[in-house]
Amino acid sequence: MVYTNSQGSCVDHMVRRFRIVLINRPKSVGVGIIVLLTMLFYTATNTPVVPSSTSTRIDVSVPSIPKPPIANKGLARSNGGGNIYDDRFDAVTRDERYKSVGMKGATLWFTGFSGSGKSTIGKELEKVLIKEYRKHAYRLDGDNLRFGLNNDLGFSKEDRNENVRRVGEVAKLFAASGVIVVASLISPYRASRDQVRKIHEEVGLQFIEVFVDVPIDAAAKRDPKGLYKKAKEGKLKGFTGIDAPYEAPLNPEIRLPSHQMTLEEEVRVLVQFLASRGILTATENTPTWYPALIPPDGGMHWEPPSFSVYTEAQAMLFPQ
Repeated sequence: MVYTNSQGSCVDHMVRRFRIVLINRPKSVGVGIIVLLTMLFYTATNTPVVPSSTSTRIDVSVPSIPKPPIANKGLARSNGGGNIYDDRFDAVTRDERYKSVGMKGATLWFTGFSGSGKSTIGKELEKVLIKEYRKHAYRLDGDNLRFGLNNDLGFSKEDRNENVRRVGEVAKLFAASGVIVVASLISPYRASRDQVRKIHEEVGLQFIEVFVDVPIDAAAKRDPKGLYKKAKEGKLKGFTGIDAPYEAPLNPEIRLPSHQMTLEEEVRVLVQFLASRGILTATENTPTWYPALIPPDGGMHWEPPSFSVYTEAQAMLFPQ
């Protein structure tokens, strides 16, 4: 919206009006002079002064908000054809998302033989992170996912790799949202695990490989599901460690010989590693003890676990 204002034309108009008043009402000269001076003063103090111009254009239009750019416009995904584009523009940055939940996202990828203890450790870690440290965590268990997401896959090498690929993509989304993912899969092939690591690191997400290092004999002795017995009897084909290979990690971030450790010790190692990576806090200035999860009613009785990385003094500052 644009207005045009002319200071000179306004003064001329008032002078003409004042002349008419003088002609029609000569007795009102004194009053008229006061009125004229008042009008001139008001005009001089409320009209913008512009150099060497008889008028000024005052633009009071609201500037339009620029539309966000379309990310990667014109780059079609190789497996999606020409009508699918990789749009990575987000209205919320990752740092903003992490600050909103008070922590960072990451994926802990547990790998090892069947019966090594991956699921047991994952369950306990998830419980401790949520109930005791008040952090967002979610467990992706390989067996459970085969009832839904991967119910169309078998146990051939190709299907096993696809199983790992799908879970890796889901884990990446969870981690990007600020959740600690606890993924427990045998994932026997090194190349498929390295690919999951790659898709995390490409977008700046932390991928932590946890090798639950239990010898095949110890795992078979446990045999909680009776699978080793069936495999040795020939009732199960393609069973990892019996008639299918397992490629152990070369440089895992964490190695847990669970046949030599207690469950509490294993969880302590994992929590301390997460703390050392800064995953339990959103920023360097966020207190380590501050929770990401607070009950809706605002009340909570909280005590640090026996192996807590927090001191009792820090725990006392926790919101009650």
